[in-house]
Amino acid sequence: MKPKKIIVMGVSGCGKSLIGSTLATALGLRFFDGDDFHSPDNVRKMSEGVPLNDEDRAEWLARLNQLLRDAPNAVLACSALKPEYRRQLRAGIDGLEIVYLQGDFDTIWNRHQQRADHYFNGRAMLESQFATLVEPEQDEALFIDIRQSQHEVLQDILTRLSPA
Repeated sequence: MKPKKIIVMGVSGCGKSLIGSTLATALGLRFFDGDDFHSPDNVRKMSEGVPLNDEDRAEWLARLNQLLRDAPNAVLACSALKPEYRRQLRAGIDGLEIVYLQGDFDTIWNRHQQRADHYFNGRAMLESQFATLVEPEQDEALFIDIRQSQHEVLQDILTRLSPA
């Protein structure tokens, strides 16, 4: 049985929104982009190249947890960079699956340079995300290599979500 609630996580530029939305469509689930739930202050900070801190993220994570609790099914794209963020996102939710889109700095920085009209701004911001990232434990998430094509990433996730 496929999970009804999934978080697609990773640093900015790893493909969370694109993969999350296509995964949601493939599974018939609702898609939410965590970026859409940041406060105006958080968006302003990021657009000015200022990394968010734990205090900045606290209300945002609480909002996303409530969203997951309230939705009957969901795929949520969210950075979820630290174990404590993932614990907060999971709180009170059974059967939540986490998909970690794993990639190296150079691959993701190259993708960042191709993006237009995104408030996440600059190399220093991406370096900050990598510095903050604590990769999930192997039993906490499905690790997906983003060096594959978008189609291969999606197929890898779908195969691994479905029990054999």
